[in-house]
Amino acid sequence: MDYSDSVQKVLLRKIRKAEQDLLQLKLDYCRFIFGLTHRARVQLDGQSYLVRSVDVESMRHLDDGSFSKPVIAGVPLDSPDSSQAMDLGTDWQLEPSGARAAAQGSA
Repeated sequence: MDYSDSVQKVLLRKIRKAEQDLLQLKLDYCRFIFGLTHRARVQLDGQSYLVRSVDVESMRHLDDGSFSKPVIAGVPLDSPDSSQAMDLGTDWQLEPSGARAAAQGSA
């Protein structure tokens, strides 16, 4: 193996590690800034959904230095096990914690 192959392998490993770190940082940003956790509940057009996936690649840099909301996919809250996840876009709102507590109390 010559020197350039060795350097290429090291650089590729470092790039993959940096990409993984960036992905994790964006997921952390979504969790702490937007409140998106595993199984978070969001509202869109008056309906409640359980979040199934977060597309961090859809986040864009804003003029103030922050990131835009990510595109998410979710299933309707009233039928979470039987539904296919649907694209909810970026117009969703995190469900207020009071509404979540009331829904858990009635279940």
